[in-house]
Amino acid sequence: MTLAAEPWAPCSDRARERSDPLAGTAPRGMRWLLLEVATSWGPNALLDAPFDRELGRRIVRRAEAADLRILAIRRPGRRVPPAVQRWAIVDSRPGSESIAWGEATDAAALLEIPLDGSAGRPSTEPIYAVCAHGRHDRCCAVRGRRVAAALAAARPEQTWECSHVGGDRFAGTMVVFPHGLYYGYADDGDPVRIADAFDAGRVVPDRLRGRSSLSHPVQAAQHYARQEFGDDRIGAYPPLEQVATDGGWRVRLGLGGAGDLADDGSVVVDLAEEASSPLLSTCAATRLVQVRQYGLRGIGRRGA
Repeated sequence: MTLAAEPWAPCSDRARERSDPLAGTAPRGMRWLLLEVATSWGPNALLDAPFDRELGRRIVRRAEAADLRILAIRRPGRRVPPAVQRWAIVDSRPGSESIAWGEATDAAALLEIPLDGSAGRPSTEPIYAVCAHGRHDRCCAVRGRRVAAALAAARPEQTWECSHVGGDRFAGTMVVFPHGLYYGYADDGDPVRIADAFDAGRVVPDRLRGRSSLSHPVQAAQHYARQEFGDDRIGAYPPLEQVATDGGWRVRLGLGGAGDLADDGSVVVDLAEEASSPLLSTCAATRLVQVRQYGLRGIGRRGA
């Protein structure tokens, strides 16, 4: 792709100018390992100084072998290492949502964490993980820390800053666990409303990028279904079928929420998979790229 010719501006400012769509952009994540790293982070929080690089490589390899996504977390505003390091195993798979917390006496002990979900203290409290990884992208520092501060003022025990989660141009970005709900542009308006909605079992559709356990076409299809028919429950429009079509996807979604006993029929969403105009996807990018987007071709209900 060609070198960028337009004047530089923060990637999240450019995304808002272009009205980059959020729907269908949540990266994949079924199970997660969250590790408390309270000090500053390098460009890669666990693979660059000041974190021990060799230890970080071993931790990351072990997590990846167990098919876990890994994030560094820390409390907003704090840079003093705690007496012990907290960790959490999170399951974001629909029907298996869970969080279990544990503690490690030092960084080396993080290599001993059981990754199969058999250890840790189960918790019903959500985690609001806000990307504030400034060494990765400056928009995450500026916008992310603003979101983290607002959430921490309202929900201090549930709020954490986290390392890169993907989608820098959508800063402030955050993930709500255990469900793996990705949000973008969270600093446009009061981010606490996202937490309030989660407490009520609902999503905030105009800021939702998608759920990490679902495919990108399903995430986009759910967005259009909510836009057309309403229903902002977290479990609304569970995926039933996803079929590739010429230049896009046909996604069939359930009308009842996940776990509903009644069969209320389905919604069929026809999507066009399109490439965006060339853009700079991060603050540090120097080459223009095209990103995948999903347009709506058609949507309708089917009877039970």
